[in-house]
Amino acid sequence: MPKPAEDFAKTLVAWQRHHGRHDLPWQATRDPYRIWVSEIMLQQTQVATVIPYYARFMARFPDVRSLAAAREEEVLELWAGLGYYARGRNLHAAARAIAARPDAGFPRRANALSELPGIGRSTAAAIAVFAWNERAAILDGNVKRVLARCFGIEGFPGERAVETRLWALAQELLPRRAVRGYTQGLMDLGATLCTRTRPHCERCPYAGRCEAKRTKRVDELPTRRPRKIHPLREATWLVLRDAGRVLLQRRPPQGLWGGLWTFPEIERDVLRARCRNDFGCELRSTRPLAPIEHSFTHFRLRAVPLLCIVSSIEPRARSSGLRWVELGRATAVAAPAPVHRLLAELSAL
Repeated sequence: MPKPAEDFAKTLVAWQRHHGRHDLPWQATRDPYRIWVSEIMLQQTQVATVIPYYARFMARFPDVRSLAAAREEEVLELWAGLGYYARGRNLHAAARAIAARPDAGFPRRANALSELPGIGRSTAAAIAVFAWNERAAILDGNVKRVLARCFGIEGFPGERAVETRLWALAQELLPRRAVRGYTQGLMDLGATLCTRTRPHCERCPYAGRCEAKRTKRVDELPTRRPRKIHPLREATWLVLRDAGRVLLQRRPPQGLWGGLWTFPEIERDVLRARCRNDFGCELRSTRPLAPIEHSFTHFRLRAVPLLCIVSSIEPRARSSGLRWVELGRATAVAAPAPVHRLLAELSAL
């Protein structure tokens, strides 16, 4: 009689072989670079969104040396629209760290990979599994959901005690063979059947043994993050418009939206003086636009865009850290999602 853990793995591997995904562009390779890029892009982003970005990224940066040699701004511009830009910055930093190694090669073990910028324990395990068939457990968001439901694990997975329990279970279930198929199966099951909302339990290979299904708690597991009241921060965004272009300012490399292009923040009582002294602009008219709200992990942002039509510009606005952007090309700018949304709205005005 197979042990429960062995039976769990065999069931998953068989299901993945017949019903899993086999034609994703990063699956037909053992190149750790290509696997790594795909894993970073797939963090908090759906496969359908990632595929075209992955193709463009590979065309421009086909190997770790080309990525390491690029300017960070160039990397972030290619990342534009994919979101979570810290991933792009960490990808670039890790590429430089790898290129600086004596052999310019990837560390071949999961624990060594996890020391690189932006590569956590689960991502490191996934790279090691798919590139070198290392026996290492993964525990991304999809896997946490599958395990919490199948084994009836209570508690929010982001809590240390719950996450520790899930890691122990993931390690216990890990098979000694067919690790690639098992790992891909976990990813596929969470992405295609055991989804956060409206899961397809009737097609799940574990339907007969799932604790959440048996107790009718599929919608309750995994336990949701406890609700917190996040503080509200308010800001005024200066939207300087000169015909079909707007002025953007690059944020410092560290901190919120580090290295990305945003609208300058301003206090209204010094509006015209700052426009003249800092940006070299005289204003023809000003009017507020609809507020924009955006949620971060620890606070909410409410930004009021102040649209200012420029009557004249001095050359100082071309200095470092400032950039006039044509609205028709704004989608290529490495900017946060709310800034991209406002740029799209400005194009329609």
